[in-house]
Amino acid sequence: MTDATAMPGLETKVSTGHDADALHAEMMNAFEEFRAANDARMAELEARGGADPLIEEKLQRISDALDSQQKRLDELAVKAARPPLSAAPEAATGFAARERKAAFEAYMRGGDASRLRRIEEKAMSAGSGPDGGYLAHDDLETEVGRMLADASPVRAVASVRRISAGVYRKPFATTGAASGWAAETAARPQTDAAALAELTFPAMELYAMPAATQTLLDDAAVDIGQWLAGEIITAFAAQETDAFVNGDGVTRPGGFLSAPAVAESSWSWGSLGFVQTGADGAFPASGPADVLLDLVYALKSGYRQNASWMMNRRTQAEIRKIKDADGNYLWRPAATAETRPTLMGFPVAEVEEMPDMAAGSLSVAFGDFRRGYLIVDRAGVRVLRDPYSAKPYVLFYTTKRVGGGIQDFDAIKLLKFAA
Repeated sequence: MTDATAMPGLETKVSTGHDADALHAEMMNAFEEFRAANDARMAELEARGGADPLIEEKLQRISDALDSQQKRLDELAVKAARPPLSAAPEAATGFAARERKAAFEAYMRGGDASRLRRIEEKAMSAGSGPDGGYLAHDDLETEVGRMLADASPVRAVASVRRISAGVYRKPFATTGAASGWAAETAARPQTDAAALAELTFPAMELYAMPAATQTLLDDAAVDIGQWLAGEIITAFAAQETDAFVNGDGVTRPGGFLSAPAVAESSWSWGSLGFVQTGADGAFPASGPADVLLDLVYALKSGYRQNASWMMNRRTQAEIRKIKDADGNYLWRPAATAETRPTLMGFPVAEVEEMPDMAAGSLSVAFGDFRRGYLIVDRAGVRVLRDPYSAKPYVLFYTTKRVGGGIQDFDAIKLLKFAA
């Protein structure tokens, strides 16, 4: 029996000085340990009908280590893309852009809104201090959007569109245009036009309220715009991700799991098709890999080319144990520090807001999310400075408008853990 305490290469306390490549190497070592432990567990199951508790404990510890290391890799990727929190020389920009950035900085640091007010009056903006704050300058808005793309696993795989209105409307054809064959000199009768319908994606308001000390605001070495972006991004990313998965479409974007789900054999537009595992709240004891294979091929070939998996870490931990008929593990760690783990050759997006495995749960999604799910960002990040409500701290009530919903119901399939 393998000694459950002998676990080389599983130390997860990685110092910030370690680069992504070193962490990736540790993750690969951990996966080799995971395979050995799981092989020992399966051998005991076959020989004795049950696994040694020490092996089960070891397997869980390695699985947790793999999750921790992947999370750390994701954090390092975000930090690597994030500029330093310091006042760097400005890039060459137009006078108007520099003027707006300077006015916004003066408002953030000292509450002087006069310069911003004059700029917004010239631009015929509806923004005002008492009504709802002032629009952030373009550099800050761009930085918030970029950091959200890095921090949100759904944004990383879905389509994102920037809009200027409160609602984005997308027409689609419910029937294709009629067509036919004709001889060279034969008449061409007029065909019926395609029947069109419309999908709407309203932009909902998302807010955060970070606090700063006056000492921080007085520090000229600190880039206040970068500070604000860093403070709000975690809150925005968590709220957005939950909405994109589970949102009701009323007060927040419509999540793809909120759409009606039907058996794949009964699929029709307006619902998402699912494949059942054949066991309530679990994979079947025999042939669990076949269930995942059925889900892959429930998706049409045109969507499979850019497809990815979506699940939370607890579901992923169970899938790590599954082998194919040849004894090969279906789940593989990321090939490099910059890529994602794969399952059956398709990348895995780890989304904690996906439901845990339970009877009747839809815990795994597979599809081309770039074609299947659309996120709309309304232009403009608005900031209202509040030095009164939480003295001696200064609050920054920051809002942005974002929406989302399914744009192609045939591009996403679900796995239902039910008999």
